[in-house]
Amino acid sequence: MADTIYQKIGGEAAVNAAVDMFYRKVLSDDHISGYLDNTDMDAQREKQKAFLTMVFGGPNEYTGKDLRTAHAKLVEQGMDDSHFDAVAGHLQDTLSELGVPADIAGEIMTVAAGTRSEVLNR
Repeated sequence: MADTIYQKIGGEAAVNAAVDMFYRKVLSDDHISGYLDNTDMDAQREKQKAFLTMVFGGPNEYTGKDLRTAHAKLVEQGMDDSHFDAVAGHLQDTLSELGVPADIAGEIMTVAAGTRSEVLNR
């Protein structure tokens, strides 16, 4: 049986480090940070860690909304492809800074790209 992305990147510690670094980047980006102005970031980080753990094949403890529902208000507020691309760029930069091997980073970015339609409610 092949290792999951979760196992390949180092499990919980790696997901936690990635999410924390990722949100530092997102919150410092004026193009997208406004969408998080009214967000409890501690709760958001925990939801994101649980979501990514599930998506990457780790223990499924995610109890949050589906992507379409979770982002519906943001789309109503004008979130579009440029915002999705900015977030994806921060994810790519995070993976690179954490030294995630290119093949595994590619798998993760493929998973992320596959969420575009759901996130943007298309």
